[in-house]
Amino acid sequence: MVHEHLPFRRRRKLLEVGSGVGAQTEVLLRHWPDVHVTGIEINDAQLSEARRFLSTVPWAEGRYTIVKADATQLEYGPSSFDAAFLCWVLEHVGDPARVLSEVRRVLVPGSPVVCSEVLNATFFIDPYSPDTLRYWTAFNEHQMDVGGDPFVGAKLGNLLQSVGFRDVQTEVKTFHLDNRDPVERSEFLAYWSDLLLSGAPALLDAKKVEEGVVEGMRKELARVARDPNSVFFYAFIQARARAW
Repeated sequence: MVHEHLPFRRRRKLLEVGSGVGAQTEVLLRHWPDVHVTGIEINDAQLSEARRFLSTVPWAEGRYTIVKADATQLEYGPSSFDAAFLCWVLEHVGDPARVLSEVRRVLVPGSPVVCSEVLNATFFIDPYSPDTLRYWTAFNEHQMDVGGDPFVGAKLGNLLQSVGFRDVQTEVKTFHLDNRDPVERSEFLAYWSDLLLSGAPALLDAKKVEEGVVEGMRKELARVARDPNSVFFYAFIQARARAW
């Protein structure tokens, strides 16, 4: 859903902002065999893991550069890249417009940019799970407290246009999982449960939730996973535009 029909044909120098542990980098290199990816990341642990992981990928050899960099102050000149890719990164930065402005500055005019971002207001599960919803609210509030934006996906159109991108298009991409595909629903519920629980230590330390809410959520998610009629819904936004 993130990588289908990306506009990177005939592109050679792609900038990936917030490359993390290299998971998206590997997919980009696999799908686009002519491209060289420059991935920028600020977290040392993720930089180290990205380099380790990509060194094990045969088709990545010689086709990527992973560097530590601040996305609000890119050390590249104009026309350094002919495409850009951002995925789940603007939700973590305090000034997404500044990041997008820097991306536009270093792109060749006419180059495509693709941004995929969260819209956490869309999360829904059934059966009704009140502790999970309490936890999810705290999760989003904590992200805002530390300078992020769990709803930035809905704002991508405004952000891209405000810094000078043109031909801005947005698409809502949804996960709507129910009895039509019980296997995928089961797999995604397991993934989502792990994702939610991974944030519990930080939320407990910040006193955003109590242990009882975390334990209640754990039980609710297990119940949802067992329910033969459970429903999971979530949407994210993918925006595409061109630099001018």
